[in-house]
Amino acid sequence: MIDSVKAGLLDWMIEIRRDLHQHPELGWQEVRTAARIESALEDLGLEPRRVRGTGVVADLAGPDGLPMVALRADIDALPIQEETGLPYTSVNDGVMHACGHDAHAGMVLGAAALLVEDDNLPAPVRLIFQPAEEMGAGAAALVEEGVLDGVGAIFGGHVDRHYPTGTLVIADGIVNAATDEFRIVITGQEAHAARPHEAIDAVVVGSLIVMAIQTIVSREIDPAHPSVVSVGRFDAGSAHNVIAGQAELAGTVRAHETAVREHLRTSLRRVCESVAQLHMARIDLSFEEGTPALINESDMADLARRAGANVVGAEQVRARVRGANMGGEDFSWYLPHVPGCYIRLGARLEGREGFPAHSSRFEVDEDVLAVGAAWFREIAHVAGRAFQARGVNSG
Repeated sequence: MIDSVKAGLLDWMIEIRRDLHQHPELGWQEVRTAARIESALEDLGLEPRRVRGTGVVADLAGPDGLPMVALRADIDALPIQEETGLPYTSVNDGVMHACGHDAHAGMVLGAAALLVEDDNLPAPVRLIFQPAEEMGAGAAALVEEGVLDGVGAIFGGHVDRHYPTGTLVIADGIVNAATDEFRIVITGQEAHAARPHEAIDAVVVGSLIVMAIQTIVSREIDPAHPSVVSVGRFDAGSAHNVIAGQAELAGTVRAHETAVREHLRTSLRRVCESVAQLHMARIDLSFEEGTPALINESDMADLARRAGANVVGAEQVRARVRGANMGGEDFSWYLPHVPGCYIRLGARLEGREGFPAHSSRFEVDEDVLAVGAAWFREIAHVAGRAFQARGVNSG
């Protein structure tokens, strides 16, 4: 089935992907990116439209009375200075496609090129090029704009350098964690470093919080339920001889189950309140709710596996073999509204497999574009035929 992606089409996808890679844009700023995608869709004879400024949507007609199969690609980049040394390195200082969204856009465009050549689509198809995934906000915003109206199922995927190119990882159940951000502001009492008895040391208070947080997961959560509480930022102090009166910590809470997610938040609040009382400091804790857990429905995963077997062979389709994935993915915002499935596409590039996503040296094997385009095209057919067999209608 990958043979359907001819060399000319792969070259076209690579050219677009490299162009997007060289000109990355952050969430809600994907102006050039969206225009490039629109141009490519128009070249295919489609009529794209904008959603929320930098989102791009295009529909392919199918039989009346059936819902659409949605294919989603994210398109935003990260605030990272690229260090790959590639000839198509980012020209935008401090911005990089370090998570493969350029490849995702390329493969869905490739699927569009294949689908427009299909004379008899089993169901209509909607192509969604989504902004602001890295902010965890793009999918929810597009849902608010009605991007799922008339959609019966949605499918997406992510390149993964843990697996060889040609491998598809398709799992039932939870595949990405729920994510929340937290911010802790500590107000103590500044004093001269020579007179610590006159201070309420915000560094000491913050350090105690950091250490106490480490026991929440290790001593309060069943090890069978994956969860994480991590502090990523600790800001305090202005001089070597001044005891800091202010400090700020920021971090993330991640869990697979809702009950565990709530437990972590409650425990973090308890730690802050207890340390505040112990050191007579004021501690303000706030949360910013992130993406929910991403959960693949079994019947949608079955369709995805069937499409995968048709594209790469059943032996190249596997369930996740690594540990629990604690990363977030805002594709999860679509799934409370329509069923769907999110997969991983092996894209290991020899010599660069040690550089993970969100690394300044991240790069993928561009042959994954052919695999992704073929799979997205095939899942549109497999899901469309399933709609027909089940008598699913758009009403």
